[in-house]
Amino acid sequence: MPTPEDSLWLDRTVTVAAAQFAPGLDVHENLAGMARFVEVAARRRAALVVFPEYAACFARRLDDEVVARAEPLDGPFVTGLAELARAHHVHLVAGLAEAAPDVAPRVHNTLVALSPDGGLEAVYRKVHLFDTFGHHESKRVAPGRLAPAQIFEVSGIAVGLQAGYDLRFPELTRGIISAGAELVAVPAQWAEGSLKELHWRTLLQARAIESTAYLLAAGQPVPHGIGRSMVVDPMGVILSATGAEPGLVVAEISLQRLAQVRATNPALLGRRIRVATDPE
Repeated sequence: MPTPEDSLWLDRTVTVAAAQFAPGLDVHENLAGMARFVEVAARRRAALVVFPEYAACFARRLDDEVVARAEPLDGPFVTGLAELARAHHVHLVAGLAEAAPDVAPRVHNTLVALSPDGGLEAVYRKVHLFDTFGHHESKRVAPGRLAPAQIFEVSGIAVGLQAGYDLRFPELTRGIISAGAELVAVPAQWAEGSLKELHWRTLLQARAIESTAYLLAAGQPVPHGIGRSMVVDPMGVILSATGAEPGLVVAEISLQRLAQVRATNPALLGRRIRVATDPE
């Protein structure tokens, strides 16, 4: 990572956005709704727009209908996302229930990243499934295999992917940071419940602070989730956030700020314990 004084290019900022979006069961209606968010974000010069988990299709809870409408990565949803990315020349991240023959009848909870030319630049299949607080995601979803973090670049910033419940497993975020990420995109469907808003905010800030990295989190609004999408800086400061209703969070990411924080707090360089991937 460059030091704050290395070069003038560190002065550049990159605008990013999190779209707090409530998907329904119709993928084409969802894409139309997402297009409206992308249009607004692009007008505000966002280079990256992140949508929640299950943006392709969802109901109040993950149910058999959502699984029945699962798609492969070359299906209508990812194809539509690619068209949106090309039309507005932005990077897009969103989640879908991915149909995969090797795990049928279950599906994968998958995040995809599309480049401004419509190319598929990263795929992450959720590793930690939401089997807590009375939910049982694993009944319908198969966990992704443990694999090296996929990193893609947005205007000179390295971006990694993880899903909402992954926030409760700091070693996953640390692996993404160790792979070079400077910003972690976190699509989520953070279900409501006792203290869940506190947990969401605290975990996002903790992952940002311990990683000295930006976090860009997009949740589903009520009644699908708790909302509260936000952008958190490497010192844990919330730069921008929404409430519970649909909305758009936009903030500037500064490479200079990142370098300054990592120079002031070189915690990543001071690590003496390494995390190895456990066997599956």
